[in-house]
Amino acid sequence: MAAPLTDLEKRKQISIRGIVGVENVAELKKGFNRHLHFTLVKDRNVATPRDYYFALAHTVRDHLVGRWIRTQQFYYETDPKRVYYLSLEFYMGRTLQNTMINLGLQNACDEAIYQLGLDMEDLEEMEEDAGLGNGGLGRLAACFLDSMATLGLAAYGYGIRYEYGIFNQKIKEGWQVEEADDWLRHGNPWEKARPEYMLPVHFYGRVEESKEGARWVDTQVVLAMPYDTPIPGYMNNTVNTMRLWSARAPNDFNLKDFNVGDYIQAVLDRNLAENISRVLYPNDNFFEGKALRLKQEYFVVAATLQDIIRRFKISKKGSTGPVSFDSFPEKVAIQLNDTHPAMAIPELMRVFVDVEKLDWDTAWAITKRTFAYTNHTVLPEALERWPVGLLETLLPRHLQIIYRINQGHLDGIRALFPGDLERIRRMSLIEEDGGKRVNMAHLCIVGSHAVNGVAEIHSNIIKNDVFREFSELEPDKFQNKTNGITPRRWLLLCNPGLAELIAEAIGEEYVKDLSQLQKLNELVNDDAFIRDVSNVKQDNKVKFSQYLEKEYKVNINLSSMFDVHVKRIHEYKRQLLNCLHIITMYNRIKKNPKAPFVPRTVIIGGKAAPGYHMAKKIIKLITAVGHVVNKDPVVGSKLKVIYLENYRVSLAEKVIPATDLSEQISTAGTEASGTGNMKFMLNGALTIGTMDGANVEMAEEVGEENMFIFGMRVEDVAEMDVQGYDAVPYYNSIPELKQAVDQIQGGFFSPKQPELFKDVTNMLFNHDRFKVFADYEGYIKCQEKVSQLYQVIIIIPHLFSTGHSTANVCLRRLHGCVLDVIHLSAMGVAEIVK
Repeated sequence: MAAPLTDLEKRKQISIRGIVGVENVAELKKGFNRHLHFTLVKDRNVATPRDYYFALAHTVRDHLVGRWIRTQQFYYETDPKRVYYLSLEFYMGRTLQNTMINLGLQNACDEAIYQLGLDMEDLEEMEEDAGLGNGGLGRLAACFLDSMATLGLAAYGYGIRYEYGIFNQKIKEGWQVEEADDWLRHGNPWEKARPEYMLPVHFYGRVEESKEGARWVDTQVVLAMPYDTPIPGYMNNTVNTMRLWSARAPNDFNLKDFNVGDYIQAVLDRNLAENISRVLYPNDNFFEGKALRLKQEYFVVAATLQDIIRRFKISKKGSTGPVSFDSFPEKVAIQLNDTHPAMAIPELMRVFVDVEKLDWDTAWAITKRTFAYTNHTVLPEALERWPVGLLETLLPRHLQIIYRINQGHLDGIRALFPGDLERIRRMSLIEEDGGKRVNMAHLCIVGSHAVNGVAEIHSNIIKNDVFREFSELEPDKFQNKTNGITPRRWLLLCNPGLAELIAEAIGEEYVKDLSQLQKLNELVNDDAFIRDVSNVKQDNKVKFSQYLEKEYKVNINLSSMFDVHVKRIHEYKRQLLNCLHIITMYNRIKKNPKAPFVPRTVIIGGKAAPGYHMAKKIIKLITAVGHVVNKDPVVGSKLKVIYLENYRVSLAEKVIPATDLSEQISTAGTEASGTGNMKFMLNGALTIGTMDGANVEMAEEVGEENMFIFGMRVEDVAEMDVQGYDAVPYYNSIPELKQAVDQIQGGFFSPKQPELFKDVTNMLFNHDRFKVFADYEGYIKCQEKVSQLYQVIIIIPHLFSTGHSTANVCLRRLHGCVLDVIHLSAMGVAEIVK
């Protein structure tokens, strides 16, 4: 018998999380028990919590299937233009709760599971994250799929079904240790294998020239097996498809070895082919020119383009004679998510010219009109440059095609700039310095009709600096598309309290149209609403602190500011600057323990690429500083430092709603956009940051006075690069900086190994490309402003009880800012679909 509903629960029954109807609940319970029995072959006596999760997942999936089939039928019948999003990464996270929300089943499922005597949160925690991405690039791809489905666009995500996703991070004695992410070991209830659409992908071989044209022969074949995952739109009956390819060896793989009798070895060698989809490369903003990575990049585009062309030809099946590709760009849009799928450009040319027998100029015109390219980074070490020798071995026909594309490209430049050999060298697709390499960004620019950066400042840097000569040649090709986030996962799912509060105040339309959040500005003087927003934040902090206390055995001061810095560990993201601030706060407390101090819980998390020595040292330093701070009785509850282990999508969903202060402190001009900054703002955190990436547009939207902006601007950084950056004068002239650096250098945080962090301080003094010391003073002063404002919030409850007028003013200013920043995300999601 279900417990009687509270008033809040009655309100929630008709909420953005779906209607609870008796029929719905009964049907869900019936489906759950059916799947437990027939799919999992268990009864309640022997079923495990994972069995219950799978039974619920299959039940929810049943509600997707009809919509999924009908959506694909509708696309077949109406033949709309289709969007194909090609990405080597899709950082999806968990699927169950997102699906329940988008189908309007959340509350009915909650009630059904409650009536079955189970706990919904326990079941949700059983799901493995689909960690098929490193960070922002992969998570952006996942948000795009949700947004496109919600808009009803005929969109498909294409990528690789990695057997092992981004590694699981363990922190052992303060060091990052990587463990394999065997996310498929229990099975994946959300995917459907499609062996009937298995396709061949060719590697190696040689090119034969004949009267009919070039033929790529004597190749090794690997099969690409598609696995489809449904992508439901929000409450619109649209279910799109993400198709991920898995590598399979053909049955005749290494047949010659069978014939000489080494049958066992031939079967074992099948792994060589299947290794292509074995593991995600764990590098973010770093290019590692390994043959296996190039195989992955070609594998996904070769399989995907065959699929796209098959679908295009089916839509033309009524026409007589050979299929005309003239309308291909009117029916097919392919977006390249960074340069990783760049081999799609020569591959489509190969198919058009060698297989479909189009002439070169026609094929090239169609190809350029089909592709668009998103650039994600300006860091030189991240730009892909493949050695010509590797391409010649692995993809000989594609190298020929790239050379011919380059020839046509350079002929055009020669005609415009006769005799300008330096310009030709700089703009060539082939770099000659230090060994011949193919510049994949140049290939993408030349082979696409549109090129975009992911924030206004980033797009300007691309146009005016990194690819200046290309943009001068074709200025209309270069655009900006500021990144966005999906509010379904990053508000409704992770922060239901705030989502419900907003829905009660302004209605539910904002879930699909975040510009509606501007209506919240009318509530900036509504004391009851402001109090409710504050209460939601405090509830989220209580919940997250319980998680931290359970996982890290540390007592959290609930009145402390939750100061959060979560993202990949990289020098440009400047976790070291945050670390210096922690040490400075620690030193101030130690110097004067009785002085007033606004308490902070500093939470830092993120993964370092396994081969990135400096990033791993930074993690060790943060954990070493945390060890000293957290154990010091003088500090007590004033300051705590927590390193969040194994930061991932499902952990972001826990920490973001509880955050007071979001750290976005990269060196100006280095962070392409950032999307974490938007997620924190949408959940009512304030931002401390530099004028970098999307922070710039956030500041424009909400007013710089409503963010904590500090540090050098892009122009200042450029000027310093010209003059030469010298860290020593900052060290000598700022006593607190000197003290902190001396402590790191002298072994204060590593007494058993005093030399442990010497390479960190050596980098800071001698080759710090990201100028940490130059922004230290501005950062510390800005953090003091943060503390002053937070102190006002802490004393407000007391002031309210005495009717103090200052309290009302301060609270309205703070929450007016929060309402503004919540509305900011409207910009992000609007941009995501342009």
